[in-house]
Amino acid sequence: MAAIDGLPPLREVIRDHELVAKKSLGQNFLLDLNLTAKIARAAGELSGCDVLEVGPGPGGLTRGLLAEGARRVLAVEKDSRCLPALAEIAAHYPGRLEVINGDALEIDVRAHLTPPIRIAANLPYNVGTELLIRWLTPPDWPPFWESLTLMFQKEVAERIVAKPGTDHYGRLALLAQWRCEARIVMVLPPEAFTPAPKVHSAVVHLRALPEPRFPADPKVLQRVVAAAFNQRRKMLRAALKGVHPNIEALLEEAGIAPTERAERVSLEAFCTLARLVARG
Repeated sequence: MAAIDGLPPLREVIRDHELVAKKSLGQNFLLDLNLTAKIARAAGELSGCDVLEVGPGPGGLTRGLLAEGARRVLAVEKDSRCLPALAEIAAHYPGRLEVINGDALEIDVRAHLTPPIRIAANLPYNVGTELLIRWLTPPDWPPFWESLTLMFQKEVAERIVAKPGTDHYGRLALLAQWRCEARIVMVLPPEAFTPAPKVHSAVVHLRALPEPRFPADPKVLQRVVAAAFNQRRKMLRAALKGVHPNIEALLEEAGIAPTERAERVSLEAFCTLARLVARG
């Protein structure tokens, strides 16, 4: 990649700017520019898109996104130590990289982006799941983004794509798969990062569907799913007793055995139950 974009290798960038990953910020730097370019390609055709990147760090994925033809990249970085390194990338790609120094949980990025929009990020471990849930649960659908290409701890990635009856199936799988096509596109070992985390990582690609797979009120579905999996060892008639006074009858009407446990219930059945709960 250095030969392609003419910028120094990331190890030199980190050394020159004295960047040490901070555990408090959930940072693990990915230094192999071949891998960052591969992640950028997994995001799809970028030439006509604005791309939101959260937690760019020294800019490895940023460089991949720009080299792969992203029309424009908006990078939100909380760590001000990384700004000089990102400024060097911005100078190399005039007018194509905007950097905001701030917390992605607090910034409304939509004012800085022009559709079509994709999101691609090696998310900081400590905020990755919260950001994903926010992106999956906007007030209106379709969302402002077309796709998400995100790196998580491998266990979190497996929770996003999990199927009913498996160990990882839960709230995150239901929220993701209700409105998106989700798949794991890459698995990375700990040694790919500096410092090396204790676990493998994985990149998940989520494509927003035009409409949810099954009709349901989003707030009611989220409430039902949250209650069901908050006590996943319990039978659903017990886990959901606070959701509706006649929950056992509604479960039976939805085709769900009241003695069933949440991890064995399909997305379609949960949506049916949510519609019945919303009916009153």
